[in-house]
Amino acid sequence: MTAFTIDLSSITTLTEEQFDRLCAANPDIKLERTPSGELVIMSPTGGETGKDNAELISDFVVWNRQTKLGVVFDSSTCFRLPGGGDRSPDIAWVEKSRWEALIPEQQRKFPPLCPDFVVELLSPSDNLHTTRLKMQEYLASGIRLGWLINPQDKQVEIYCPGQPVEILQAPATLSGESVLPGLTLSLDWLWQ
Repeated sequence: MTAFTIDLSSITTLTEEQFDRLCAANPDIKLERTPSGELVIMSPTGGETGKDNAELISDFVVWNRQTKLGVVFDSSTCFRLPGGGDRSPDIAWVEKSRWEALIPEQQRKFPPLCPDFVVELLSPSDNLHTTRLKMQEYLASGIRLGWLINPQDKQVEIYCPGQPVEILQAPATLSGESVLPGLTLSLDWLWQ
Protein backbone atom coordinates (compact mmCIF):
# COMPACT_ATOMS: atom_id res chain seq x y z
CA MET A 1 0.00 0.00 0.00
CA THR A 2 1.02 3.64 -0.07
CA ALA A 3 3.54 5.30 2.25
CA PHE A 4 3.07 8.94 3.20
CA THR A 5 5.98 11.23 4.06
CA ILE A 6 5.28 14.24 6.24
CA ASP A 7 7.78 17.10 6.29
CA LEU A 8 7.64 18.56 9.78
CA SER A 9 10.53 21.01 9.26
CA SER A 10 8.27 24.07 9.22
CA ILE A 11 7.21 23.36 12.82
CA THR A 12 9.80 21.03 14.37
CA THR A 13 12.69 18.64 13.86
CA LEU A 14 11.59 15.15 14.86
CA THR A 15 14.29 13.90 17.23
CA GLU A 16 15.10 10.26 18.04
CA GLU A 17 13.44 10.61 21.45
CA GLN A 18 10.29 12.17 19.97
CA PHE A 19 10.15 9.45 17.31
CA ASP A 20 10.47 6.76 20.01
CA ARG A 21 7.62 8.33 22.01
CA LEU A 22 5.47 8.69 18.89
CA CYS A 23 5.97 5.00 18.02
CA ALA A 24 5.22 3.92 21.60
CA ALA A 25 2.02 6.00 21.65
CA ASN A 26 0.90 4.59 18.27
CA PRO A 27 1.92 0.90 18.26
CA ASP A 28 -0.57 -0.03 15.54
CA ILE A 29 0.99 2.36 13.01
CA LYS A 30 4.21 1.47 11.20
CA LEU A 31 6.42 4.56 11.19
CA GLU A 32 9.86 5.43 9.84
CA ARG A 33 11.96 8.58 10.13
CA THR A 34 14.22 9.88 7.35
CA PRO A 35 17.70 11.22 8.16
CA SER A 36 16.33 14.75 7.77
CA GLY A 37 13.59 14.04 10.34
CA GLU A 38 10.62 13.56 8.01
CA LEU A 39 7.98 11.18 9.31
CA VAL A 40 7.06 8.27 7.03
CA ILE A 41 3.73 6.55 7.66
CA MET A 42 3.66 3.06 6.16
CA SER A 43 0.35 1.41 5.41
CA PRO A 44 -0.08 -2.36 5.75
CA THR A 45 0.88 -4.47 2.75
CA GLY A 46 -1.64 -6.18 0.55
CA GLY A 47 -2.08 -9.94 0.49
CA GLU A 48 0.18 -10.61 -2.49
CA THR A 49 3.12 -8.64 -1.08
CA GLY A 50 2.63 -10.15 2.39
CA LYS A 51 2.61 -13.65 0.91
CA ASP A 52 5.77 -12.98 -1.13
CA ASN A 53 7.55 -11.45 1.85
CA ALA A 54 6.69 -14.49 4.00
CA GLU A 55 8.05 -16.82 1.30
CA LEU A 56 11.29 -14.83 1.12
CA ILE A 57 11.89 -14.50 4.84
CA SER A 58 11.31 -18.21 5.42
CA ASP A 59 14.34 -19.02 3.25
CA PHE A 60 16.49 -16.65 5.31
CA VAL A 61 15.26 -18.09 8.61
CA VAL A 62 16.00 -21.66 7.49
CA TRP A 63 19.48 -20.69 6.22
CA ASN A 64 20.24 -18.77 9.42
CA ARG A 65 19.10 -21.62 11.69
CA GLN A 66 21.47 -23.93 9.85
CA THR A 67 24.47 -21.59 9.84
CA LYS A 68 23.89 -19.76 13.15
CA LEU A 69 25.82 -16.81 11.70
CA GLY A 70 23.48 -14.02 12.73
CA VAL A 71 19.97 -12.82 13.44
CA VAL A 72 17.09 -12.40 10.93
CA PHE A 73 14.52 -9.62 11.36
CA ASP A 74 11.12 -9.05 9.78
CA SER A 75 9.61 -5.83 8.50
CA SER A 76 8.31 -4.85 11.93
CA THR A 77 11.85 -4.16 13.17
CA CYS A 78 13.01 -0.57 13.02
CA PHE A 79 16.77 0.07 12.97
CA ARG A 80 18.30 3.35 14.15
CA LEU A 81 20.77 3.91 11.31
CA PRO A 82 24.09 5.71 11.84
CA GLY A 83 23.08 8.26 9.17
CA GLY A 84 20.21 9.48 11.34
CA GLY A 85 17.20 7.63 9.93
CA ASP A 86 14.99 5.03 11.58
CA ARG A 87 14.19 2.39 8.95
CA SER A 88 12.33 -0.93 8.73
CA PRO A 89 13.56 -3.09 5.84
CA ASP A 90 11.28 -5.89 4.70
CA ILE A 91 13.98 -8.41 5.68
CA ALA A 92 17.17 -7.67 7.57
CA TRP A 93 20.09 -9.72 8.84
CA VAL A 94 22.77 -8.76 11.37
CA GLU A 95 25.97 -10.74 11.86
CA LYS A 96 25.97 -12.51 15.23
CA SER A 97 28.93 -10.71 16.88
CA ARG A 98 27.51 -7.30 15.97
CA TRP A 99 24.13 -8.21 17.47
CA GLU A 100 25.71 -9.64 20.61
CA ALA A 101 27.80 -6.47 21.04
CA LEU A 102 24.60 -4.53 21.73
CA ILE A 103 23.48 -4.28 25.33
CA PRO A 104 20.06 -5.80 26.14
CA GLU A 105 18.35 -2.39 26.17
CA GLN A 106 19.67 -1.64 22.65
CA GLN A 107 18.40 -5.03 21.47
CA ARG A 108 14.94 -4.38 22.96
CA LYS A 109 14.53 -0.92 21.44
CA PHE A 110 15.34 0.17 17.89
CA PRO A 111 18.78 -1.43 17.41
CA PRO A 112 21.33 1.37 16.86
CA LEU A 113 23.05 -0.13 13.84
CA CYS A 114 22.68 -0.75 10.16
CA PRO A 115 21.98 -4.37 9.25
CA ASP A 116 24.66 -6.20 7.29
CA PHE A 117 22.04 -7.25 4.75
CA VAL A 118 18.61 -5.91 3.76
CA VAL A 119 15.82 -6.77 1.35
CA GLU A 120 13.22 -4.31 0.16
CA LEU A 121 10.34 -6.00 -1.67
CA LEU A 122 8.64 -3.44 -3.88
CA SER A 123 4.86 -3.62 -3.57
CA PRO A 124 2.62 -2.41 -6.42
CA SER A 125 1.97 0.91 -4.68
CA ASP A 126 5.58 1.59 -3.59
CA ASN A 127 7.48 4.34 -5.34
CA LEU A 128 10.58 2.89 -7.04
CA HIS A 129 12.54 6.15 -6.82
CA THR A 130 11.82 6.51 -3.08
CA THR A 131 12.78 2.89 -2.43
CA ARG A 132 16.04 3.34 -4.36
CA LEU A 133 16.84 6.35 -2.17
CA LYS A 134 16.17 4.17 0.88
CA MET A 135 18.61 1.57 -0.49
CA GLN A 136 21.21 4.33 -0.92
CA GLU A 137 20.56 5.34 2.69
CA TYR A 138 21.32 1.76 3.77
CA LEU A 139 24.54 1.82 1.73
CA ALA A 140 25.62 5.11 3.29
CA SER A 141 24.85 3.64 6.72
CA GLY A 142 26.97 0.52 6.22
CA ILE A 143 25.08 -2.41 4.68
CA ARG A 144 27.34 -4.99 3.11
CA LEU A 145 24.69 -6.30 0.69
CA GLY A 146 21.19 -5.19 -0.24
CA TRP A 147 18.55 -6.46 -2.64
CA LEU A 148 15.70 -4.39 -4.03
CA ILE A 149 13.27 -6.96 -5.44
CA ASN A 150 10.79 -5.57 -7.96
CA PRO A 151 8.21 -8.25 -8.88
CA GLN A 152 6.26 -5.94 -11.22
CA ASP A 153 9.27 -5.35 -13.51
CA LYS A 154 10.77 -8.79 -12.77
CA GLN A 155 14.04 -7.20 -11.66
CA VAL A 156 16.43 -7.33 -8.74
CA GLU A 157 18.80 -4.47 -7.95
CA ILE A 158 21.90 -5.51 -6.01
CA TYR A 159 23.55 -2.93 -3.77
CA CYS A 160 27.14 -3.41 -2.55
CA PRO A 161 29.48 -0.79 -1.06
CA GLY A 162 31.82 0.82 -3.56
CA GLN A 163 30.16 -0.80 -6.57
CA PRO A 164 27.58 0.39 -9.08
CA VAL A 165 24.09 -1.00 -8.62
CA GLU A 166 23.70 -4.23 -10.56
CA ILE A 167 20.29 -4.86 -12.15
CA LEU A 168 19.31 -8.45 -12.93
CA GLN A 169 16.33 -9.33 -15.11
CA ALA A 170 14.22 -12.15 -13.57
CA PRO A 171 17.13 -14.02 -11.98
CA ALA A 172 16.37 -17.66 -11.16
CA THR A 173 18.56 -17.42 -8.05
CA LEU A 174 20.44 -14.90 -5.95
CA SER A 175 23.63 -15.59 -4.03
CA GLY A 176 24.31 -14.33 -0.54
CA GLU A 177 27.92 -13.91 -1.64
CA SER A 178 30.45 -13.58 1.18
CA VAL A 179 27.94 -11.73 3.39
CA LEU A 180 25.53 -14.68 3.65
CA PRO A 181 27.81 -17.65 2.86
CA GLY A 182 26.04 -20.66 1.44
CA LEU A 183 22.73 -18.87 0.85
CA THR A 184 21.21 -19.38 -2.58
CA LEU A 185 17.75 -17.89 -2.87
CA SER A 186 15.46 -19.34 -5.54
CA LEU A 187 13.22 -16.74 -7.18
CA ASP A 188 11.60 -18.70 -10.03
CA TRP A 189 8.30 -18.79 -8.12
CA LEU A 190 8.23 -14.98 -7.85
CA TRP A 191 8.41 -14.28 -11.59
CA GLN A 192 5.53 -16.59 -12.58
